Amino acid sequence: MSQITVLDAVTAFADFIEPTDAELSAIESEMPLILADVELIDAQIIAMDHAPNDVDARRIRRALARVLAERAKLTNRTASMTPAGGAA
Repeated sequence: MSQITVLDAVTAFADFIEPTDAELSAIESEMPLILADVELIDAQIIAMDHAPNDVDARRIRRALARVLAERAKLTNRTASMTPAGGAA
């Protein structure tokens, strides 16, 4: 009877562990939105650290506007890449 080690089990699927080129491309195209989300979260964390003020409110509004703009860009880019047509 042969023994299967954890190393054998993991390395058997080594080719499937790494992201594909298509997955890396998708992540790269979403990176501006991801960074905008991080900026919004940072602004919210800063505002929670002390009593809210006008600067915090502007920072959050600006970050939220950037998130919405990046989300719209990504949606438009994705919509333009999908083939035309559909079910009749």
